[in-house]
Amino acid sequence: MKEKPAPISDKEMVTQHIAKLPPELAKVIETIRQLILATDPEIGEHIKWNNPCFYYTGNMKPFDPKEYKREIIVMNLYKGRIMLVLPSGARINDTSGLLVGDYKDGRRTIIFADEGDIISKGKQLQQVIRTWLSLIDK
Repeated sequence: MKEKPAPISDKEMVTQHIAKLPPELAKVIETIRQLILATDPEIGEHIKWNNPCFYYTGNMKPFDPKEYKREIIVMNLYKGRIMLVLPSGARINDTSGLLVGDYKDGRRTIIFADEGDIISKGKQLQQVIRTWLSLIDK
């Protein structure tokens, strides 16, 4: 009887997902990934909606899961574009102009042109994430 393979971790799933992307896009996505994960030790990652997603791993007051309060950023890599969706981004008072869109459901987005754009806006991205983390209802 064959043994079932050990389940892979969320981190390994994200790594495998990125490895399947075109090499240039994979390099850019890995840059974003490392930038987000380096922002705070309580940021985890997994695959959600068929894309890398970053979420808060710490304790939170109970909430309806459909509110997506734990999700910080979901990548949207449709057709090779580099878009980050913040499901509750409207709560963040972003004066940098990094967050765009004004959706009724409270999401905001960040669109990057290329790796240079990501690197130049990296500190702004981390500040947006830190602000999001400061608003968590713990």
